[in-house]
Amino acid sequence: MGFPPVGRWHSGTFSKSKAILLLFKAPCRPARAGSKEVRGLSEARISVAEFERIARERVPFTQSIGAVVEDIQPGHLRARAPFREDFVRPGGTIAGPVLMALADLCMYGAVLSLIGPVELAVTTNLNINFLRRPRPGTIVAEATVLKLGKRLAVGEVRLYSEESGDLVAHVTSTYSIPPDRA
Repeated sequence: MGFPPVGRWHSGTFSKSKAILLLFKAPCRPARAGSKEVRGLSEARISVAEFERIARERVPFTQSIGAVVEDIQPGHLRARAPFREDFVRPGGTIAGPVLMALADLCMYGAVLSLIGPVELAVTTNLNINFLRRPRPGTIVAEATVLKLGKRLAVGEVRLYSEESGDLVAHVTSTYSIPPDRA
């Protein structure tokens, strides 16, 4: 599964039902940025190596899930959390806090891919819907920024079981972006 092409979201006259259908058919919408500088961004403002360094240095607890970032594009990040026995909770399923930590980390990277390595871009809201019981195995996360404004970024993360390809959780998240210090 690749990311959708990044470009402008073409607006037009849509009925409410068509808009909802488009939202569920398309994996994501490209970010709608508050600044011209971010619109049409062809390259992420942070590399995989830079993001992994930032996560390691600024958010060290994320190392406990062992997430491996596979790809960063403007407004998108794909990563996986290789299976570990300590992820399994009673009942033989992957623990919810592991899924939430992976989703939050991925959303952070997707936001930084648009704004660059900005300190103090922080989660203000994270909501997770558990859709299927994930069997023990590797979890794949795909994060997408849906809207980027001057002060907030809103996005979603889809978490999949690598073995079955099933969507196991859907996360929505809002990040607060610090004001420019210029």
